[in-house]
Amino acid sequence: YTKSKKPSTFHEFARSTNDAWDIDDEEDDGMFSLKQPSSSPVQSRSMPHTSCVKLIKAPEDTESLPRPLDRQESISTNPVLDRLDDESGPANGRVIKSCSDAQLNKQHSLPVRPVIPLVARISDQNSSGAPPMTVREKTRLDKFKQLLASPNTDLEELRKHSWSGIPREVRPVTWRLLSGYLPANRERRDLVLQRKREEYFGFIEQYYHSTTDENHRDTYRQIHIDIPRTNPLIPLFQQPLVQEVFERILFIWAIRHPASGYVQGINDLVTPFFVVFLSEFVEEDVENFEMASLPQDTQRNIEADSFWCMSKLLDGIQDNYTFAQPGIQIKVKALEELVSRIDEDVHVHFQKCEVEYLQFAFRWMNNLLMRELPLRCTIRLWDTYQSEGFSHFHLYVCAAFLIKWRKEILSMLDFQSLLMLLQNLPTIHWGNEEVGLLLAEAYRLKYMFADAPSHYKR
Repeated sequence: YTKSKKPSTFHEFARSTNDAWDIDDEEDDGMFSLKQPSSSPVQSRSMPHTSCVKLIKAPEDTESLPRPLDRQESISTNPVLDRLDDESGPANGRVIKSCSDAQLNKQHSLPVRPVIPLVARISDQNSSGAPPMTVREKTRLDKFKQLLASPNTDLEELRKHSWSGIPREVRPVTWRLLSGYLPANRERRDLVLQRKREEYFGFIEQYYHSTTDENHRDTYRQIHIDIPRTNPLIPLFQQPLVQEVFERILFIWAIRHPASGYVQGINDLVTPFFVVFLSEFVEEDVENFEMASLPQDTQRNIEADSFWCMSKLLDGIQDNYTFAQPGIQIKVKALEELVSRIDEDVHVHFQKCEVEYLQFAFRWMNNLLMRELPLRCTIRLWDTYQSEGFSHFHLYVCAAFLIKWRKEILSMLDFQSLLMLLQNLPTIHWGNEEVGLLLAEAYRLKYMFADAPSHYKR
């Protein structure tokens, strides 16, 4: 970026921003290292180059807010890439568990799958070597199971418990329920799933042949270009079978929503649903899982469920993707107003460096921070979004996320270095603890400002 070339439209900005997944990765004897970002402008789909994260200071908050003990996942902050497999392939549709740290010295002699950079690790929960589930975690899991087994699940109670994170074992069904895809009535769920899955594949039969039609050719072409760029570091998403699933989901959604059609960024929003629903059938190393090893019916069910849950999400934020993306314009402006009230120093610093909020926050809103956080963190974040709602609470999460980096922001004294920082925030080592603290701060901001909007309006 240079000062002289500021985007004048959202579409110009979307084309000119870098992308948080395309990363230059180097491996040296199993150690994870990143190339430094070049000083030249980064093209549309390049990922922030991240470095070690500094711990967030925990806000002094109420008992109702999430604490690190609430998490079901263990946080990996070790840059050593130690995920080796006892065997090279899946067994019975389940991924073989990883070797222990003690076997690292055998790294070059064992048959291994591709080494995954830490930023791309999906499994941040119940991994091999993790400590046994605590009493508190076991109690939380039992509470979820009790709610889900009820003849009519209390959705408000389920939302309340989901705020602090959803145990991996029950996350798929909980997301389906809180997305509005499954009914609260337990007896009706199987029938609803069967009907909706058949309906989705009816859409495939009805519409998918039209990918070459003149009216839809450009849509399909853009989807086809974007899919390989979705999580390019994760082998799972580079499998042709998985890419075809994403193409079908996105094309059918675009055809059925002509007011917006397909917009770059929507491709990211399929990913968390797909991974969560796949996790029902994979114990570990989801990032290396061979989709073809699953039965055909299971593959189809994962695809249909991902489509419907993504559709439910987009129903609530579709104005983010209609012409000129008015929803994003409103949200970026609201973020600017909020930050000007909660941290005037940061706000004034942006003005001095002539950095506009649109230049970094567009992507935060367009991709729901997915390009700023590892996928494992997005999944944890979405547990809370399923509880709070995606549209409104995301504003406060973005504000908390920005202010978390205030020290680094204020240390950047010119336009280019500040914008480079904002597009490459170092979250590579983040896990559930950091996300929990971020959410606690966002909750505090919401509590202070949501019911008193004049507090952040000039």
